[in-house]
Amino acid sequence: MTDVPARFLPRYYEIELALRARIAGLRPDDPLPSDAMLCEEFGVSRMTARNAVQRLTQEGIVYRVPGRGTFVAEPPVHRQAGNLLSFTVEMRRRGREPSSRVLALDVREPRPVEASHLRSGPGAQVVALARLRLADGEPMALEEAVFPDVLAPLLIAADLEHGSLHSTLVEGGHVPTRGRARLGADAAGPRDAELLGVPGGAPLLVEKRVICDQDGRPLEFCESRYPGDRYGLDVEFDVELGGADDVGDP
Repeated sequence: MTDVPARFLPRYYEIELALRARIAGLRPDDPLPSDAMLCEEFGVSRMTARNAVQRLTQEGIVYRVPGRGTFVAEPPVHRQAGNLLSFTVEMRRRGREPSSRVLALDVREPRPVEASHLRSGPGAQVVALARLRLADGEPMALEEAVFPDVLAPLLIAADLEHGSLHSTLVEGGHVPTRGRARLGADAAGPRDAELLGVPGGAPLLVEKRVICDQDGRPLEFCESRYPGDRYGLDVEFDVELGGADDVGDP
């Protein structure tokens, strides 16, 4: 099998991964290294160190106190809707043990919507992966994802039941960096009910997302179906002030 060549990883992402590993062994409110200490440890500029910490701050993993430093945050109950966070990391932050059951893994021709989202050229194929995602053995999501066929050697060789897909991609030089998602609702069909252990017709939260790598190329097109009573998304937002006609509106 052909090895997948390693590619450049942004320095801020290397620092971010190192901090995530440390945070896993820390308690809420434990202090983290200052920006200056990170600069010295990793040999980077203050801006690079700050970018790494800022990404963790945006996910709610750490918090900053002006004049005091950066500290480990309390694990949130739900995922922040604006954050790109792997299922494995998310469940471990909740104190639960993640695992997956691979339902299907094959290389095939893309459907039109898949080819569009992945920007697949004529004759290209996709790697199709279906998994049941579990936390402490409890079904949390039914996930169907497709990837460019260039990732086939990497994904076929990976442990996709006990390992992290996110980590597998990063180790292969494909860093999930940005994405966009659409949220909706649906009723559980027979397959959903069987795999997720919910009654037929039960409400599901449905997330469809496209994730791009560090070079802006589509890396994954995925649909995740979550039981509505087991999974939620927290949203932070700014209040946009309207014109004079809106004054007094709630």
